[in-house]
Amino acid sequence: MKNFLYLLCCALVVGMAYWAYTENYRTQATAKRVQKLQQEIASEREAISVLKAEWAYLNRPERLRELADLNFETLGLIPLSSQHFGDTNLVAFPPRPTNLEIVNEPIAVQNSEGVE
Repeated sequence: MKNFLYLLCCALVVGMAYWAYTENYRTQATAKRVQKLQQEIASEREAISVLKAEWAYLNRPERLRELADLNFETLGLIPLSSQHFGDTNLVAFPPRPTNLEIVNEPIAVQNSEGVE
């Protein structure tokens, strides 16, 4: 019986050592994966900041004004003036409802559970 108990304890120690060994390597692999993902995120953030800077550079008002002047006839642009804006009376708004009832007494309201 004593030998069986020793053998069982040895098997348990070997099993726990194997489990700790595999968990250690899984943890290291996961840490490497996390580090790789963090590097990818950092490079993508850097690319985004470069693209934002490029977008700001390309959308400078003086550059756009020069491009509009260079391509004025090609694009068929017209100079913006106050005559290009319409009046509000020219907008076709939907008709207003004519017969609205005036409520003088409180209305009972229930929620979805039927409680007032």
